[in-house]
Amino acid sequence: MSEPLLAGRVLLVSGGTQGVGGGIARAALREGATVVVTGRRPDVGEAFVRDLGGDSSYVRCDVADVEQARDAVAETIRRHGRIDSLVNAAGLTSRGSLLDTSPELFDQHVAVNLKAPFFMMQAAVGDMIRRGEPGTIVNISTMSSHGGQPHLAPYSATKAGLVGLTRNAAHAHRWDRIRINGVNIGWTETEGEDVVQREFHDADDTWVEKAGSSLPMGQLGQVDDVAALVVLLLSERSGVVTGSVIDWDQQVIGGLD
Repeated sequence: MSEPLLAGRVLLVSGGTQGVGGGIARAALREGATVVVTGRRPDVGEAFVRDLGGDSSYVRCDVADVEQARDAVAETIRRHGRIDSLVNAAGLTSRGSLLDTSPELFDQHVAVNLKAPFFMMQAAVGDMIRRGEPGTIVNISTMSSHGGQPHLAPYSATKAGLVGLTRNAAHAHRWDRIRINGVNIGWTETEGEDVVQREFHDADDTWVEKAGSSLPMGQLGQVDDVAALVVLLLSERSGVVTGSVIDWDQQVIGGLD
């Protein structure tokens, strides 16, 4: 039997208590990682790691507060002596168009979707360089980073920034053997997406089925499939790849009917 892909790795997953982040945490634990997850709600976070079991723990963190975001990395290092891998999965998807987005809403998106990943990477890469060890980072972005829908203006803008940051950081730290990649996720079935569809789009209990029937593969993307790709990118199995941002979707950007 082959060794688990992330055996012996210490991994921090922001937004790791539910949705895509939660799926990544579960998959990473199965592949041998020591997993730390962040989230804003202690009741949710503690329940998640109890269910997750294994070598997992929770850090309370609102990534919109840059000091809390940095402290989550510091706490991971304090508990385990180092950080080998980081996944920035926390994200804000609240709606806003170019015309109706307030400065406050825009700043919220910047804080969660761009500023938090920047400073969590800064803290994680700093530890990797101090120890002289390689590391891996995956930033979770969105297909909307290519442009997005009119009602996702601040979301699209900040996620596009995250894509640029991913490539910049990967280039800057390739000689440190720190591989940094991203995944642009398409429409995916998560707890958070269910809330968004009901709150902003008046969806009912049949929305998942209806949405799936409108897509080429007949279903929404699934969290476990995203997680499998992210674990691969975090692992040595992905080889030397760095600075790549993978479109994980069933729609093809630039393809026209």
